[in-house]
Order: sequence, then structure tokens, then C-alpha cells
Amino acid sequence: MYTLKGELKVIGDVQQISDSFKKREFVVVDASGQYAQTIMFQAVQDRTDLLNNFKLGDNVEVTFFLRGREWTNPKDGAVRYFNSLDCWKIEPIGGGTAATADNAETFVAEGDDDLPF
Repeated sequence: MYTLKGELKVIGDVQQISDSFKKREFVVVDASGQYAQTIMFQAVQDRTDLLNNFKLGDNVEVTFFLRGREWTNPKDGAVRYFNSLDCWKIEPIGGGTAATADNAETFVAEGDDDLPF
């Protein structure tokens, strides 16, 4: 597992990819180095709810897995490789409660208690 701290820049909508798979993409800006890095993560299945209580501009720490896979194009046999950063947990920096799959529905970040979820 890896962690990254930064500011939430984008929180996408939940995408229903198939009957049995859904995902939600979000972007965190890591400004810890000389040049800011804009990093896209994905939350899949029940973890799509982890982002419900966050808003743009929140400072967070994301715990994630680095995933990779190989795909062969059936038309021409060309092999391609893909990477994804799969969110396991997201926490507000500076307090609050971690959002994990186990407590996603009960999580409330500081100052976010006026959200309708």
C-alpha cells in the first residue's frame, strides 16, 4: 500500500461500467515537490461511497494500491499495459474520521455535516 497527501481537485460521479462493476474517479494535487503533480485515483465497488463526505479543496491523505494489467488487442494482437491507483482509504488531513469501506456511510468530515447524504 502507498499513501499520498494533497488537495482534492476533482470528484467524479459514480460510473456504472457493467452490471457488476462501478467506479468513481477523483483527482488529488500533490504540491509537496518542486512541481505540483495532479494524480488521478479510482474508487471501485463499495469504495465509491468513500468520497461522499468530501468537497473540492479538502486536504486529504489517500491510501491506495498500485495495480497493473496486460491487455492484448484481439484485432491485431498488440499488447498494451495499464496502471491504476485504487483507493483503499481516504482521510481528511487535520482531523476527522477515516473513510473506509467499513464506515463509509457513517463518516462525516469536519465542517461537512450540512451535506444531504
